[in-house]
Amino acid sequence: MASLLVVGADHLGHITDKLADSGFREIIHVSGRKVNMVKRGIPEHVDAVLVMTDYINHNLSKKVKEKAKSKDKPIYFVKRSWSSIHAVLEQLEKHA
Repeated sequence: MASLLVVGADHLGHITDKLADSGFREIIHVSGRKVNMVKRGIPEHVDAVLVMTDYINHNLSKKVKEKAKSKDKPIYFVKRSWSSIHAVLEQLEKHA
């Protein structure tokens, strides 16, 4: 996969580097803190969506899920920990 949209968390820290090491060439991060984030769409070139559940509200989570399904993009819900993210990446590798 080349492109990943990450929704949630103010800062990703070293997660960005680890995602790049896992093969993602483009990582788009949206913090989800602002109210108007609900209105943002998912870019067409994004291969998958990663939602960090500990940092967004239920409404944003629901809207992102709806938008991902409407564009037929895989969406994964994780906590902001590398172990949780890595488990999802292993699932992605199995299905690829």
